[in-house]
Amino acid sequence: MAERLNPRHQESVRAKIQTTQLINRLTAHALGKLKKPMDASQVRAAEVLLKKRLPDLATVEHTGKDGDPIQVTFTGLDAGTL
Repeated sequence: MAERLNPRHQESVRAKIQTTQLINRLTAHALGKLKKPMDASQVRAAEVLLKKRLPDLATVEHTGKDGDPIQVTFTGLDAGTL
């Protein structure tokens, strides 16, 4: 059998599948579609595991001095390339 180009690929795929399963289960729980709803400890455990796998989304705003807009200057470029 040929050697894998990326031996960690299988681990990565497994982790993604497990993350997707957690998301699906929590979604079904939130929508009331589970035959047996998750208890509080199961929900918390899923939340903790997801926080390890998925980054929290946050809004980031960049401002200049005193809250003014940032001015970006490009140098070394021809006007036609912008």
